[in-house]
Amino acid sequence: MQDIKTDALVLGAGSAGLSFAVGASRMGADVTLMEGHKMGGDCLNYGCIPSKSLLAVAKHAHAMTTGGPFGITPVAPEIDYAAAKRYVKGVIETIAPVDSQERFEGLGVRVIRADGRFVDERTVEGGGYRITARRIVIATGSSPLVPPITGLADVPYLTNETIFDLMERPEHLLIIGGGPIGMEMAQAHVRLGCRVTVITGGRAMPKDDPELSALVLDRLRAEGVEIVAGAKADRVSGQDGEITVRTEKGEWTGTHLLVAAGRKPNIERLDLDRAGIAYDRAIKVGDDLRTTNRRVYAIGDVAGRLQFTHVAGYHGATVIRPILFGLPAKARTDHIPWVTYTDPELAQVGQTEAQAREAHGNRLEVLRFPYDENDRAVAVGRPDGLIKVMAVRGKIVGASIVGDAAGELIGLWALAIANGMKVGQIAQMVAPYPTLGEVSKRAAGQYYVPRLFENDAVKRVVRLVQRWVP
Repeated sequence: MQDIKTDALVLGAGSAGLSFAVGASRMGADVTLMEGHKMGGDCLNYGCIPSKSLLAVAKHAHAMTTGGPFGITPVAPEIDYAAAKRYVKGVIETIAPVDSQERFEGLGVRVIRADGRFVDERTVEGGGYRITARRIVIATGSSPLVPPITGLADVPYLTNETIFDLMERPEHLLIIGGGPIGMEMAQAHVRLGCRVTVITGGRAMPKDDPELSALVLDRLRAEGVEIVAGAKADRVSGQDGEITVRTEKGEWTGTHLLVAAGRKPNIERLDLDRAGIAYDRAIKVGDDLRTTNRRVYAIGDVAGRLQFTHVAGYHGATVIRPILFGLPAKARTDHIPWVTYTDPELAQVGQTEAQAREAHGNRLEVLRFPYDENDRAVAVGRPDGLIKVMAVRGKIVGASIVGDAAGELIGLWALAIANGMKVGQIAQMVAPYPTLGEVSKRAAGQYYVPRLFENDAVKRVVRLVQRWVP
């Protein structure tokens, strides 16, 4: 067993761990990084990158069938599903060097390709090494949650970790789970010529604004996705090529099954008890992301908070401050945006309308602006969409967007909430014409409609000025 002493030990080379490791190393800390599987973690290999790549392929296929309004004769595309998957793998291979062991070693990080286990409060073993660290950062991420459904373990099923290796197009894909992964994969596969059925115990897209998510679900249904909501799967049976999911609402049989029922933090292999680290479903942390062991922090999915790649990166940057400089830092959640990359996209930051009404009552104002009043949206044939901005006494507390490029538009509102901005500051922005970005400015402008354009006092002042001021 070889002994290593280091300033900071990072367990996990996903978005969270890599963000911390590169920042800490470049600032002069001695950093050791342990990863027993693939560099880049879930996002690069099984999550964000492959799913968005497959959605891009599916969008090209869909465009060939929807050109009629533009004077382009629709044609049925010839889809090579295996070639589509090769495109996905090519994208991963293109991005992989950015997260590679070679790059991080070149930046001064000591990389050990092994899983680590705690042996005491400040020591971890793995791969023939015993590492003692001043501070330890747990960034082991999460894995697909496989629910305890009777019979599921006895049939072949896919998760986000295996579906991108599937090279033969499913004839009928059953999906258990109506969250972002399930809905994105449903639309991608129906556009690639599969029959798709989504089965979910509650409502589909449960964390998003119901008014806005309804637009997404209507589009998916129009494209052929069958969505069975309020139907909890209680039994799975069958064999390769013929799998049946039974629910209280009936049974559905397909050729393939994708389980997209959420994520579970990766804590099983860590021996957290030996380090005095409290946990339940995830590792317990405070707002400073420190565990019950003062030397250890947990960041990203394993901390049990919002499970997004950008949150993991944010956590990694946040803990640099206390670990390297001994200064306080806390991780916020109110300014964190998220996006479901269906077509149309659905984006959220801060409070939804329902959450804001509960928190602020009649002080809340909901500012709305539809895409079909935006000239760019009309010109490109994408008029279906809506933005809602939640404001309290002019301060922005949330924004919800459904429509083309919603994921790009939400960034402005994340910036506004992060910096405590008011709607007036967004309304003063001059957006280039014609752009979708104008919907944000116009939504902010709705704040002044009752105050300026529907206000009798303002109209009396204007009339007096026109009469008496030369």
